Amino acid sequence: MEPIIFKIILVAIMFLISLGIAAYSTYAERKVAAFLQDRIGPDRAGPYGLLQPIADGVKMFLKEEIIPNVSDKWLFILGPSMFMVTALMTSAIIPWGRPMEFGGVTYNLQVADINIGILYIMGVLSLGVYGIMIGGWASNNKYALLGAIRASSQMISYELAMGMSIISILLLTDGSLSLNAIVDGQKGWNWNILYQPVGFIIFLVCAFAEANRTPFDLPESESELIGGYHTEYSSMKLGLFLFAEYINMFISSAIISTLYFGGYNFPGLDYLATVLPTNVVSLISVGALFTKIFFFIFVFMWVRWTIPRFRYDQLMRLGWQVLLPLAILNMLVTGGILTFFNS
Repeated sequence: MEPIIFKIILVAIMFLISLGIAAYSTYAERKVAAFLQDRIGPDRAGPYGLLQPIADGVKMFLKEEIIPNVSDKWLFILGPSMFMVTALMTSAIIPWGRPMEFGGVTYNLQVADINIGILYIMGVLSLGVYGIMIGGWASNNKYALLGAIRASSQMISYELAMGMSIISILLLTDGSLSLNAIVDGQKGWNWNILYQPVGFIIFLVCAFAEANRTPFDLPESESELIGGYHTEYSSMKLGLFLFAEYINMFISSAIISTLYFGGYNFPGLDYLATVLPTNVVSLISVGALFTKIFFFIFVFMWVRWTIPRFRYDQLMRLGWQVLLPLAILNMLVTGGILTFFNS
């Protein structure tokens, strides 16, 4: 029973951390935008505006909930719920740190260590678009439907290049799909970013598109589609869509850190494991991973307030005519180099 109880506690902690980071990412985004635009940002709710996310959450809960008469009520409710659930599910297979010991038993800081972790991530990402598509279609609004169609086309297009860039990572880890194996292969300075800089750039751009972040936020572009797939949503249903977007940004940053920047590994971690208690080293490794995650969350925000939105034809052309051929070429070059040096 002890491993099961530990997993339940870990699930609860990751759930709360995901919601907390999503909430305070809204605060951080406003502060980053204010810094880049020479403004102050939120400063009224609590000291330095630190209670602003709580004020926003209370406001979303208290707002009037409107369900259009012409909508499909149950699908209208299902859309944001499904989008939120799939966003939370992706954190289940990420190794958050070195194993910990309690009562002489070693526990992995990972909800599920499955040997097809990469396939799980791609599968759940593919399911996420159904929440957007269902919400846009059930709204019975032409702008919402257009936004949903854009989102589904965009995600399908960029998942291909993302998958091809991941294959290059798998070639470096002897074909293992386990995130634990990928992290273990990046100890010290042996990070995949050193061997796959092109693959990293492709994956990063695709992550922006998968998370519907600027400059790829075409599914909800206010200048064209009012609000896109969540045009008709209000109250906490709109909040679920917005929260899920920030959770996707958090999980995308975690996956980028895991695949290309060593995950929880950093130079000197193995030495610390010989001089410090196991649980202390585990907490340090968790801190290292979250430091990398917060850096990439900042990159997401920095890009949003720096680069203007693409046109939709530019977005599709980039995915199909640039990123996909480049990812295939990168995979072939990686396979060729590995074959040459291993022969």
